[in-house]
Amino acid sequence: MLTERSGLLDRYSLIMAGVESIVAFLDGQELDDDLLGSAFAESWSLDARYPTGLTGHGFVKGWTSLVFGTVVLTRPKQQNIVAAQTLDFASKAVAAWPSAIRIDSFDSLARFELTCQQEAKDRLRKDSLPALWKLTEVRSKQYRQVAERLVG
Repeated sequence: MLTERSGLLDRYSLIMAGVESIVAFLDGQELDDDLLGSAFAESWSLDARYPTGLTGHGFVKGWTSLVFGTVVLTRPKQQNIVAAQTLDFASKAVAAWPSAIRIDSFDSLARFELTCQQEAKDRLRKDSLPALWKLTEVRSKQYRQVAERLVG
């Protein structure tokens, strides 16, 4: 939504194709290194292409850092180095959200994200990766609804 409004939907689509490859990997498929390479490259530079005057620039910058970190996490030798930093990217992205929000009982995207991170850690510890993925699907829909309200 934000990238469509800024004329960068094609760049966003490349990033999301890489994210979808990671999702497929979590479901047992092979990682698509070509898609990951494109996602890595686009996540590195999308924030620089997003017009600074448009609402949501800070969020897009944080989100692309989050995707960048997620792609790096697919590389076993990098996982310990980047995991905590990637969670920090998520927190920075939501802190940059340009408007007040309401998700369930939360009035802040940052508070919602912290709760999501804690819930994800608990779910992963107790129920493993498939349960975490189900939670992620629900939470991503909530994030999308927030973005739709911002764009209008």
